[in-house]
Amino acid sequence: MGPDGGFLPVGDGHRLWVKTEGRGQPVLVLHGGPGSGCSAALRGLFDPDRHRAIFLDQRGAGKSEPNRSRAANTTAHLLADIERLRQALGIDSWHVYGGSWGATLALAYAQTHPDRVRGMVLRSVFLGTAAELDWAFTVALPTFYPTLFPPLQGVMAGGGLPALWQAILHPDPARHRPAALAFYRAERALSKLSPAPDLPDPGDGPWPATPFMEAHYFAHDCFLAPGQLLRDAGRLKGIPGEIIQPLQDLLCPPATSARLAAAWQDARVITVPAAGHSLSHPPVFQACKTALARLG
Repeated sequence: MGPDGGFLPVGDGHRLWVKTEGRGQPVLVLHGGPGSGCSAALRGLFDPDRHRAIFLDQRGAGKSEPNRSRAANTTAHLLADIERLRQALGIDSWHVYGGSWGATLALAYAQTHPDRVRGMVLRSVFLGTAAELDWAFTVALPTFYPTLFPPLQGVMAGGGLPALWQAILHPDPARHRPAALAFYRAERALSKLSPAPDLPDPGDGPWPATPFMEAHYFAHDCFLAPGQLLRDAGRLKGIPGEIIQPLQDLLCPPATSARLAAAWQDARVITVPAAGHSLSHPPVFQACKTALARLG
């Protein structure tokens, strides 16, 4: 891998796609999902004169190889990969940006390696807990999108979200496809301020990786101890943080960011009114871009 990126071998048969842009302060960019990969939209957040943005597709995600692989793919593996990348690029410490699952991973990394993090900008904090997922998919979904809940409810069949994750990860397409599609449609609706009325069934075409990678992580509580990221928030002392929080975010609601900020005294929450979870909503995008421009 060269100074502008390429593929970084990290062991276990994985090679991670990395791209660097700009000539300013180094900023590690952690995408959401798990499993989504770095989108082209993320590039617009950074000023090449101010930032050296380092885009990393996590194991099994985006352009990394093998694509969609869940083997040797846990939070601990991803944290070790980040350190391997930092060392490969010869960076002593860097800023970190992440949204949703990217914020989860950013927090876990900063708590594990606080001496390597200068500051963080996080969007729509997700703390990786079963309680957050339960609220989003069994409380918010039937409340705001009642027509999307019955397909999920049918898959859960009294077993709750663990039954949904098992169905998505089932090897038989007759089992996992209906479950993955129902979950994907529900998650997309909850992530948009004004979602499209429906999403087509991919059929025999390419399926998004995220339902399967997310089910893998969610079935294992994101490979975190219960309440770990709030419990260990004291390790973030001295690391400045800005938390961009859309007020109408149905996946990562404001209460979560407020709990984190109460435990992380060096962080402040910046609310974005009339905005949902997605980075593609212009006020959310601009708030993230403005916060990144303030990195010292």
